[in-house]
Amino acid sequence: MANCDCEVALVSAPLSSISPETTSGAGAMVEFFGNVRPLENGEQIDGIEYEAHREMAEHQLRKVAQEAAERFDLLAIQLHHGVGFVAVGETSLFLRVAAAHRGSAFEASRWIVDELKKRVPIWKSVRFGVGRKQEKGTSVPALV
Repeated sequence: MANCDCEVALVSAPLSSISPETTSGAGAMVEFFGNVRPLENGEQIDGIEYEAHREMAEHQLRKVAQEAAERFDLLAIQLHHGVGFVAVGETSLFLRVAAAHRGSAFEASRWIVDELKKRVPIWKSVRFGVGRKQEKGTSVPALV
């Protein structure tokens, strides 16, 4: 297994300021931006409020990143998830994966997103447009 540089974070600021990077030995770098969609169940929304159990969420993000690094022989992972309110069109999840080969980078990216949706304690509450409020108790444990 390659020595993987894994960086994970819950971020309370916009994720749009992610800068490009290079990783030594990487033949492939895949970036994924999970953006808030304008519709939820066919209704216009303003955005999503994300809540997390910070300590547990960061622990699980690290575990997912480390497992992916080992499973897919990755060189680097950068995984950031927004918390707080994220408006429509803004990025709530940023993932950058570096690997020696493109196949591993693509497969790892998909696997990481699927695993964090299953395992990381982050909940979302949809904020509907003006005049419409979300009904109490409809938060769902899900990401992007």
